[in-house]
Amino acid sequence: MRNNHIDTLRGVAILCVLVLHFTLAYGLKNSPLGDILPTWLLRAAFQGNFGVTMFFTVSGYLITSTSLRRWGSLSQIDIRTFYLYRFARIMPCLLLALAIIVVLGSFDVPFFSNSDGDVDRTASYFFIAAGSVLTFWHNQLMQTAGYFNYCLNVYWSLSVEEMFYLLLPLSCLLLRRNWLIVLLCCVAIVAGPVYRSQHTDNEIYFMYGYLACFDAIAIGCLTAILAQREVPNARQGRVLRIAAGIALAALYLRGIEGHEVFGFTLVALASGVFLLGSSAQAPAAQRAPRWSLLRWFGQHSYEIYLFHIVVLAGMRTVVVDKTHLSYAARLPWLLLFLCLTALAAALVARYVSEPANAALRRTRRTSL
Repeated sequence: MRNNHIDTLRGVAILCVLVLHFTLAYGLKNSPLGDILPTWLLRAAFQGNFGVTMFFTVSGYLITSTSLRRWGSLSQIDIRTFYLYRFARIMPCLLLALAIIVVLGSFDVPFFSNSDGDVDRTASYFFIAAGSVLTFWHNQLMQTAGYFNYCLNVYWSLSVEEMFYLLLPLSCLLLRRNWLIVLLCCVAIVAGPVYRSQHTDNEIYFMYGYLACFDAIAIGCLTAILAQREVPNARQGRVLRIAAGIALAALYLRGIEGHEVFGFTLVALASGVFLLGSSAQAPAAQRAPRWSLLRWFGQHSYEIYLFHIVVLAGMRTVVVDKTHLSYAARLPWLLLFLCLTALAAALVARYVSEPANAALRRTRRTSL
């Protein structure tokens, strides 16, 4: 059963990412929003990488809590089932997204080809580029190649997620004892700020590196372990969510610049508090959930993440950048981007993700 509060947090996180990428492409200052909103609030549009940190924390929480619920203990994870379920969720629509990008990029369609950086790479580079996405090291490739493909480079965060999925069951089966797993998470939490402090002059390192992101995932894992032992009541849960929401808003408005070392850790901690509050057994959670656009975005956040950049790249082949987009057209263009992204995500979920996920999971059940 889905948790409405967690879906809401995911919805907020994916909207942060969407607004960031649209703003980088077209800007919002020269629009009606630029006349209405103060500069400090417009600046928040560029802090979308904090949204990715929220996702990492949610991922650590959900994967750990699901594993605890399914197997009772992290040391009892069925590694074959774990990997199959992750493959079933991730790969079908990822392969579709990669196929679209590679085909269009091979025909040198702008914003799909490997010519986003200083070096114009040939179509054959897709073997390395797309291969790195599928084998969990695209973020590492970017540390040597830089920004080279407008679409593919967004998938750096998927490499971090995939590496977590690869290492979690192996670490749990190797360590076996809960206190050792907790200790490993604590090491990751300490390592994150230390690593970022060594690379504050390069965003590809301090935002995209494995160690730069694993502290957020580890905080999510620890939150799930804590929630299994200490479930807050309805009132406590509400207080935790409100406090965490205020903290997230304050940290987001404060921004990344000047806070590269601890900013991401603090966002992850606030997200962890929100997730702990979301574990509360509130009476409202037992009622039929009302439809919410924000929750819908959260429920389809993976498909949105994969295909929003394909939609945006397609729109940029029509209107290249902000110099070609008028003041009056900017907000309608943003609305069109959000609508087309939602439509693409809905279609992919309906016809690719959900049936493929169900079919692949059935193969495990029939083999038992």
